[in-house]
Amino acid sequence: IGLRADMDALPMMEANTFAHASTHPGKMHACGHNGHTAMLLAAAQYLATHRDFDGTVYLIFQPAEEGGGGAREMIKDGLFERFPMEAVFGMHNWPGFAEGEFAASSGPVMASSNEFKITLHGKGGHAAMPHNALDPVPVACQLVQSFQTIISRNLKPIDAGVISVTMIHAGEATNVIPNRCELQGTVRTFSLAVLDMIEQRMKTMTEHTCAASGMQADFEFRRNYPPTINSAPEAEFCRQVMASLVGPDKVRAQEPTMGAEDFSYMLQVKPGCYA
Repeated sequence: IGLRADMDALPMMEANTFAHASTHPGKMHACGHNGHTAMLLAAAQYLATHRDFDGTVYLIFQPAEEGGGGAREMIKDGLFERFPMEAVFGMHNWPGFAEGEFAASSGPVMASSNEFKITLHGKGGHAAMPHNALDPVPVACQLVQSFQTIISRNLKPIDAGVISVTMIHAGEATNVIPNRCELQGTVRTFSLAVLDMIEQRMKTMTEHTCAASGMQADFEFRRNYPPTINSAPEAEFCRQVMASLVGPDKVRAQEPTMGAEDFSYMLQVKPGCYA
C-alpha cells in the first residue's frame, strides 16, 4: 500500500507566533501540510521499528499539491510502475474536529476544481454618450446573475455544483466606458457529467448574451483537479482501523466539501481512501 503526505506551503505571510511558525517571509503552511509530513514521518519511524506486518508500505512525500498537480506529475513519472501498490491512502487535518476524532466515507468527498476566464469585447466611449459605445459592464453583470440559474434551473436538485465569479476587471476612469471587461472565477462539482453541463451552459450563455448586445467574447475554461472519490472497501477498512484506535464513537461520516485535492489523481488510478 501507499501512504501519502503533501509537503508544500502557500504564498501567504504567517502572523502566528508559535515555535513552528514559518521562518520564510511570504511562505506559510496555511493548509497544514507540515503536519501531514510530520504524521507520515512518525508513521515511517513506527513502521521501521514495528515490522509485524505482511507486505510493503511505500511512503509518498508529494510536492506541489497547492495548484501544481504534484500527484499527477508523480504518476507521469512512473510512481505506480516503480512502486507497485494495491491501494493508496491519504489524510488531511480538519479544523473543527475535536482532537482524536477521525472521518472517512466512500464516494465523492472533495470536488473538482476548475477555473474560467471570460473577456467581453465591447466598444469604449464617453460615459455621457453611451449610445456611441458598446458597454461590456452591464453585459458582465447580466452574466454573473445568469450563471446562477445554471445551478438553480439546469442542475438536478439532488446534485451539487458551485459557480463563483470572484473577479471582475474593467475600466480606468469614471467617465469612460471601457473597451473590455474580464470575468474570472471557479466551478466546483462532484461529477464530471455535472461539470460538462456547467461548462457548456456557461459557454452558450456567454456567446448568446454577448451576441444580443452586439459584442463578442473569449471564453476560457480550465479543468484543474478532478473530484476526489473514495472506493468503498478502502474507506470501510480505514473506518475499522480508526475505530480500533479511538473507538467507533470517534469515527465520523466524512461530509463532502467543495474544496479540491490532487490526491484525486491517485484515486483515479488506484483504489484508496482520503480521510
